[in-house]
Amino acid sequence: MEVIWHGHSCFEFRGDGPTVVLDPHDGKSLGIKPPVCSADIVLMTHGHSDHSASRVVRGNHEDVLGRNGAFEVKGLTATGYPSFHDEEEGAERGLNTIYKFEMEGIVVCHCGDLGDIPSQDVVDALEDVDILFVPVGETYTIKLDKLDRFIKMVDPKIIVPMHYRVGGLTLPIFTIDEFLKYVDDDSVIYVGNEVDITLDDVSEFMGCWIFDR
Repeated sequence: MEVIWHGHSCFEFRGDGPTVVLDPHDGKSLGIKPPVCSADIVLMTHGHSDHSASRVVRGNHEDVLGRNGAFEVKGLTATGYPSFHDEEEGAERGLNTIYKFEMEGIVVCHCGDLGDIPSQDVVDALEDVDILFVPVGETYTIKLDKLDRFIKMVDPKIIVPMHYRVGGLTLPIFTIDEFLKYVDDDSVIYVGNEVDITLDDVSEFMGCWIFDR
């Protein structure tokens, strides 16, 4: 499975089935480069413009926005889990969907703009996750101390931070440095812009993956 970071919370997954892009942004409104990618499926965790710009993704893709429950689209079986974009049960910033799917035997979970620890039922459903993508900018998403608790509850093999401030980004969110205070230095792996991994590699490359663009 190939994983490519397109900035912010946008990731592309390529494997032996359909190509999936999650949470595309348009780049311009954020002050960063737009994604250059194509997909069969675009999954969007919520409707905010920096996570739902499916128009920038090339290809004849089917778009799925905030869909909870198990579903199949273009040969991909996925499940959406309900969560909130804030600590007030969605009263401030609305709802958010956590997506989980399997590609080449690797279980992927993208948390979108998770704003609080989800219900225990949702946490229990994520216990088989190999790679967990989490927002770490804090201003509009989950507080880092709560995020640390959530990660320990899920206990994934690999953590991928996203939705943090980089050069040019206009959102007033934290850089990745604040999140890394919660991470063991020895577990941090800098993987570049993309990584190609098999299920056999997962246990060998456990840790916190930092993507660059």
